[in-house]
Amino acid sequence: VQLVESGGGLVQAGASLRLSCAASGRTFNNYAMGWFRQAPGKEREFVAAISWYGASIYYADSVKGRFTISRDNAKSTVYLQMNSLKPEDTAVYYCAGRPGGLSNSNYGYDRSYTYWGQGTQVTVSS
Repeated sequence: VQLVESGGGLVQAGASLRLSCAASGRTFNNYAMGWFRQAPGKEREFVAAISWYGASIYYADSVKGRFTISRDNAKSTVYLQMNSLKPEDTAVYYCAGRPGGLSNSNYGYDRSYTYWGQGTQVTVSS
């Protein structure tokens, strides 16, 4: 599976952005998808994840109520709608895919995901 993120940019605090991740190469709806981010000098961290058909969705506490993950299997695309952005959301955002389902034991760990995009930069100014 090849993953290509888009939609990042420079915005002011309080603004919104929608990230997209387009997948190709294999049957998209066989993969659970996640978003991770990495800020300068920090480890990559989990942001959100969604199961094959969206029945299971998980969020990091830091983004709950502000970010929404969704997917369109017909378009082989997963989205991350980010509202009320804060300077601490500044990071490179990565899309990731894993075959199989999601559970409490795997959704938040980057080692659980097999495929990764190249990342898209999100910068939030104060």
